[in-house]
Amino acid sequence: MKRRDFMRLAAASPLLAGAPALATETTATPAQAAGWRRFELTYDIDLSAQPGAGRIWLPLPADAGEYQSVQSISWTNAPAGAALNWDPVYQATMFSAELPAAASARRFSVSAVVATRDRNRGAAMPLRPLTADVAHYLAPTLHMPVDGIVATTSAKIVKGINTPDARARAIYDWVVDNSFRNPTIRGCGMGDIKFMLESGDLGGKCADINSLFVGLARAAGLPAREMYGVRVAASKQFKSLGKADDISKAHHCRAEYFSPRFGWVGVDPADVRKAVLEEALPLTDPRIVALRERLFGYWEMNWVGFNTARDFELVPAAREPLPYLMYPYAEFGAERLDGREPDHFNFKLSSRELPAGS
Repeated sequence: MKRRDFMRLAAASPLLAGAPALATETTATPAQAAGWRRFELTYDIDLSAQPGAGRIWLPLPADAGEYQSVQSISWTNAPAGAALNWDPVYQATMFSAELPAAASARRFSVSAVVATRDRNRGAAMPLRPLTADVAHYLAPTLHMPVDGIVATTSAKIVKGINTPDARARAIYDWVVDNSFRNPTIRGCGMGDIKFMLESGDLGGKCADINSLFVGLARAAGLPAREMYGVRVAASKQFKSLGKADDISKAHHCRAEYFSPRFGWVGVDPADVRKAVLEEALPLTDPRIVALRERLFGYWEMNWVGFNTARDFELVPAAREPLPYLMYPYAEFGAERLDGREPDHFNFKLSSRELPAGS
């Protein structure tokens, strides 16, 4: 049995470098400080039905701002050569393993322990400059153009609105008012916003609806990005906005935009539309009105974020770039295993809240 813990890489990795800085802003570590919760996420992978050689990639949590801190990443019984990698553009954290044709180790587990606390928009600060790492999130990607119908739609929404935060709020409200959750969409959707706007079909799931916010924001000159992750515990807001234990089908994409006054601001128009559908409440219901207001600038951290990578190359490279890495992904010869179908893939992702101070 092989078990490796990679927290020793924290000092060397730019992706993990945020954890020490986060700890200095509290009087205790995330495991001890008030408001922090700790979760263990575990992938149980069974590839015994896949003959021949192949490779698997798993998205893993990353440090994020002042609301998420990775404590450890480890694995058990993984194939020889299993590794923790980061892509060079987005620094998305991923586990990868190659399985030779003769490999006998095809059942293994990968775990991460992460601390989270609810994320609120902070107090206004002196205007922040637009640095290169932030400006990167103005650029188009394959599934997120910022010209054509995306640009014209965005321009109509923000016409006459000049401040970045007011523009972001106008786009958020437009997405909430005009989109809807379509429960028949596979997984979390693909986030093909050009198709959505050209077809006039603004139905989808979180990767569609929140990508629509992101693309319209970028077209309006606001740096914005999705963050892909998974729900890990029950919600204090609505039952439909939480999931615990077996979270193999609890993946969820959120969004954020960059404000010169507040820095990165979390939003989630997709969860407003999810609550409307699954709680059977109209947009005018006072509980939905309150949720809509709250989710512009707030993330309930019964959720763990993986990465902000969009239309990018895995590490090591897969046959072609992926739209995003929110689910497990594998390639065996000509066959691709899609984590949006955990039964076909034969994996389980589970969450367990750890006792305080453990």
